[in-house]
Amino acid sequence: MRSGVMAEFETADALQGAYEELRREGYTRLVTWTPYAIKSVVTALPESMVPWIMLASGLFGGGAGYLIQWWINVRALPIDVGGRPLHSAPAFIPIAFESAVLAAALTGFVAMLALSGLPRLHHPVFEVEGFERASVDRFWLGVDQADAHFDERVSELLARLGALRCARLGGPQ
Repeated sequence: MRSGVMAEFETADALQGAYEELRREGYTRLVTWTPYAIKSVVTALPESMVPWIMLASGLFGGGAGYLIQWWINVRALPIDVGGRPLHSAPAFIPIAFESAVLAAALTGFVAMLALSGLPRLHHPVFEVEGFERASVDRFWLGVDQADAHFDERVSELLARLGALRCARLGGPQ
């Protein structure tokens, strides 16, 4: 959210009520900043894609680790040691597993940063006076200007829903 209206609430219940009312009014691009997770707000969020990306990467990494071992031991440098078969699957499993874990972990770290938009050293919400209390004892709700229902009465609606104050991002209040 780079532009829109932010509202400060004193309690989690006030924020939760305002959030639900705005959803009923048809607003879809809502953002919250709270010192702890609020269950009804968290359940309204879409599921993260990071686990699915990690699963795909882990499967690919494990398959690649297995394929590399197979290629080296069966095709590129076949060495018959004691009459054992060239393709010995149990011997390939530990390296394939480690390759899967490594690929999933590295991809998960990068995907989490990329999907979160991090690292971000500056954001317009940091300019709102009192926003630093969002990590201590205040609850903030933002309505993105890109929302289809966004208009100039959003500040009035938020004030009616119990906001202590409203701040405009990307312009004067």
